Amino acid sequence: MSEPAISQRDLRLRSKEIMDSVEGGQRFTVTRDGHEIGKLIPLRRKYTFIPRDEFMALGRGLPEIDAERFRTDVDAVIDPYVDDPFTR
Repeated sequence: MSEPAISQRDLRLRSKEIMDSVEGGQRFTVTRDGHEIGKLIPLRRKYTFIPRDEFMALGRGLPEIDAERFRTDVDAVIDPYVDDPFTR
């Protein structure tokens, strides 16, 4: 979507229309005296609750993961002390 510029005055006079557009995903740059002063952006969408049974059904076809093998693989490529100042 394009990001049109709207003046502070337009925002004040057409706030419902503009906010409805923001709610629908539109972004705006707000200007005052021709200078950009801010942006109106939509908030991230709220997550939709999925019942546990449906969530579990999503993963039924996936292969099982061997936790010990996974940990061994991770340890082989990642330094567990990367942020420890006392290991140097």
